[in-house]
Amino acid sequence: MKLLKFGRDFKPDEKVILRDYLAIERTRLANERTLLSYIRSSLYLLLGSIGFFQLKGYPNFKYLAFVSLAFSAIFFIIGVFRFRLLKKSLKQLYYMSETNEDK
Repeated sequence: MKLLKFGRDFKPDEKVILRDYLAIERTRLANERTLLSYIRSSLYLLLGSIGFFQLKGYPNFKYLAFVSLAFSAIFFIIGVFRFRLLKKSLKQLYYMSETNEDK
């Protein structure tokens, strides 16, 4: 099973100018930062749902705890999905620019 891999999937080539390479790097770092924000939000919702489960005097908060738990899972899945999607499109863009310059 291939886990999420941070870092560079491609190596700079002499055909790509520095400005384009730096733009790719900025986008890659922004993508990682966005994934970490999704994970942070997911963990906050998870902690909130655990807190709602601990409230014994308020039985109506159980529903709120389950909703918070569901949103926590949804945030995490959306974050990973968006990270993988943008990472894949960045790789395709980089390799497409490399093949276009060969012609």
